[in-house]
Amino acid sequence: MADYSIWVLEYAAVEQFPFNVMMYGPMHQGTRKLPYAYVVLKGGGETILIDTGYDHVNYGKTLADNYGVSNYHGPREVMAECGVAPEDVTAVFITHAHFDHIGAMDHFPNARFYLQKRELDQWVWALALGPEFGFLTGGGDPADIVKAVEAAKEGRMILIDGDAEDVLPGIDVNLAADTHTYGSMYVTVRNDGSRDGEDKWVFAGDLIYTYDNLTGLDPAAPQIVPIGLAVGSQHNLIFTSQAMLKSVGGEVRRVIPVHEDRLKTTFPSRLTDRGLQVVEIALADGEASRVA
Repeated sequence: MADYSIWVLEYAAVEQFPFNVMMYGPMHQGTRKLPYAYVVLKGGGETILIDTGYDHVNYGKTLADNYGVSNYHGPREVMAECGVAPEDVTAVFITHAHFDHIGAMDHFPNARFYLQKRELDQWVWALALGPEFGFLTGGGDPADIVKAVEAAKEGRMILIDGDAEDVLPGIDVNLAADTHTYGSMYVTVRNDGSRDGEDKWVFAGDLIYTYDNLTGLDPAAPQIVPIGLAVGSQHNLIFTSQAMLKSVGGEVRRVIPVHEDRLKTTFPSRLTDRGLQVVEIALADGEASRVA
């Protein structure tokens, strides 16, 4: 019995993304498709997002164009595929402040937002440094940070200081400090409501890009290999990956990387008429499938 229906919704993609950014080290593995996606959870009277995607205007569009993003569609079109509208969203967990995870806050007027305090504090600090430190704010839109600060002043942005259990029923968050970003976090959904149950899903944000980060490329010698993009340390990324994997009993498929193109073959899915994948992770009782 699942408390939440869960879908991963692709809203854009980089068709040829360098694999050595997805996985630290392999220099001659070419490229892979990198979907851009967010997660919708529906249940218990809540419609919850994990990350917002970005808005394809202004500097958000500039960043997307620089990264080679294509086939962008906005939240209203994308979320309609699982029967919800942006106005229905009651809560949003933002895993980190890169533009493609925080940049569409304006589309969700009725939502409250959850972000790690360390993430917001350190982005404000980094943006005040000189241009020679631009790497530390790469992938971010300063306007998104301003909006996050304003939302905090209005009481709509709830800043979490570290790990927290049951932020919403059955939903925990864990701080992954100094990893991909200063205050990235991952979100755990205990979908049977139990603290010790087996129906648990971890939504990793960009702490991993691909299942290969959890297994390595050699089945005969499995290992954790971190992503290739971090303002923190690869050491921290490795141990965070190990913690996520341990929390689901080592079941790799239960740690969800939204940028993983193979989600569509790991779970039930369908391709929309816009060329975007809808991936169905779980269905709450009484919820109709959106991929059947």
